[in-house]
Amino acid sequence: MLETILLTNQFYRRKFGYGNFSRPHSLEQLGGLPFTTKSELVEDQAAHPPFGSDLTFAQERYLRIHQTSGTTGKPMYWLDTEESWDWWAECWKMIFEAAGVGAGDRIFFAFSFGPFIGFWAGWEGARKVGALAISGAAQSTAQRLKSIIDCGATVLVCTPTYALHMASEARKAGMDLAKASAVKITIHAGEPGASIAGTKKMIEESWGAKCYDHAGATEVGAFGFECQIQPGAIHVNENEFIVEVIDPLTGEPIDSGAKGELVITNLGRIGSPVIRYRTGDLVQPSDRPCPCGRPFMLLEGGVLGRADDMTIVRGVNVFPSAVENVLREFAEIEEFRVEILRATRCKKCGLFWSRAQI
Repeated sequence: MLETILLTNQFYRRKFGYGNFSRPHSLEQLGGLPFTTKSELVEDQAAHPPFGSDLTFAQERYLRIHQTSGTTGKPMYWLDTEESWDWWAECWKMIFEAAGVGAGDRIFFAFSFGPFIGFWAGWEGARKVGALAISGAAQSTAQRLKSIIDCGATVLVCTPTYALHMASEARKAGMDLAKASAVKITIHAGEPGASIAGTKKMIEESWGAKCYDHAGATEVGAFGFECQIQPGAIHVNENEFIVEVIDPLTGEPIDSGAKGELVITNLGRIGSPVIRYRTGDLVQPSDRPCPCGRPFMLLEGGVLGRADDMTIVRGVNVFPSAVENVLREFAEIEEFRVEILRATRCKKCGLFWSRAQI
């Protein structure tokens, strides 16, 4: 991959100092390369508009354009060649097959199909497993619920919070989805949630289906999936991704079982690759074997959240996912917001005042 990229990819030629570059032959040597960060990619697109210089081929080779959601800064454009897009679909094929989805299934995508890559690649992956793909674009929640039932959808693909929202709207309409729909499998991405025990339980009870988590990112690819064993963790697709977990402050590797930031190198997206990319996602890697027999790394609890979302309360690391796990025990709670109050003592009067941080 590097031999191809370093011939023409100007971003990585500059980054690695191509004239003095020695290609790594092992994971240890790969660790000697500098990290790639999102801020670098954003700055590169600003300096080389509109698509940046992380392009290995001429622009005529690219046939898909998507953009990041912009939740952590300025949205980025991302391009894919025919080969890269087929690689995306193959990654989703593994996600579907690991959850038991195959030919004969009918997959409903409760997704807008806008510029965010979201479940576009999942739509392509449905073709790879021979399943019928049903679009939920440009529909209201009520219309989507009707389509799921009328079309006999057996698989639902959406964010975990939207699965709960649809279930809530169905209940308000007097509908029991566990009985009214044929959905037996739900697959979720876009947010931490489907690996949170309380959220997973609520989705499964609402839909009468088995809930699966998936992890991915626009600039990285679909890298994580949950198998039918559901060991409380997601697998990393190490056939297609090299994964490292580092201390977000020092950049040094962490021990298995500790929490750290996920760093990914994708192997099949040669047209617009990322090498040692700091995702900002907080994970807890484990080398325990999964009964399913797959030899891949497990991430305990899936993606736990963003590394910068962690809050220290009296010396204890607290993550939003931990709060969600508690709140999902109460069926009455559909949406919630966390406010963090930092108490400060007034130097003049000695009283405390609080400042909210959302």
